[in-house]
Amino acid sequence: MTSKIVEAYMALPYSIEVTPQVEDDGTTYFARVVELPGCMTEADSFEEVHEMIRDAMGGWLAVALEAGVKIPEPKPVEEYSGKFVLRLPKSLHRDVNHAALRDEVSLNQYLVSVISKAVGRTPHENVMNN
Repeated sequence: MTSKIVEAYMALPYSIEVTPQVEDDGTTYFARVVELPGCMTEADSFEEVHEMIRDAMGGWLAVALEAGVKIPEPKPVEEYSGKFVLRLPKSLHRDVNHAALRDEVSLNQYLVSVISKAVGRTPHENVMNN
């Protein structure tokens, strides 16, 4: 019975956050399920971390169910529209516009790239988390 309930929770759209961690001996990937406190793992490759976090989720959910812990639901997808208004000084607007032109991309794509780098995401992660 517990395994069917775990499977049902596993099918829900939980938020998985992956962070690359660069070290002297290479890059590892840390992953956590945002809504499930303490549900995390680490792997040597981006591909491996996806499988490992799913395994960690299954274990977390099974233990929580057996202990009678209330399992948080995933955050609703509608919570974020993907749009927001940003006011900035005219000089900064000009500078980022010139940078986008220099890179031959739209201003929107340039800003997505810059923001992604600032929060530690790769373009691949942006596509996976939409």
